[in-house]
Amino acid sequence: MDPSTLHHLARERAESLPGSVQEYPFGPDHEVYKVGGKVFMILGEHSGTAMASLKSHPDDALALREAHDCITPGYHLNKKHWISVYAERGELDEGLLDDLVTESYLLVVETLPRAKRPVDPRAFALRQQP
Repeated sequence: MDPSTLHHLARERAESLPGSVQEYPFGPDHEVYKVGGKVFMILGEHSGTAMASLKSHPDDALALREAHDCITPGYHLNKKHWISVYAERGELDEGLLDDLVTESYLLVVETLPRAKRPVDPRAFALRQQP
């Protein structure tokens, strides 16, 4: 996947999610997306390669890393709960990226107090399925 495409598609999906807010707390080179004040995605570069860091369920993170060369443990994040997706390290399906951003968002929404949740995570997940 082209580096600019990775960021464009991830950004587009994140911005479509209810309550998603873009911030730059680490400077202009790192786009951070939050919901309810908690981070669910970071867009940036590592060693000149575009990447997106996303929350992931630990079992899913392990399976994803084993199945895809472009997915690694989260760069500068908790390796158990975060993954980093790289644009130039193998094939990445646009649908998979969309699913990874959505799943990261829902994992964070689930941790929010009910009153602060922009959506019901279970109902939202069901609506997203084809």
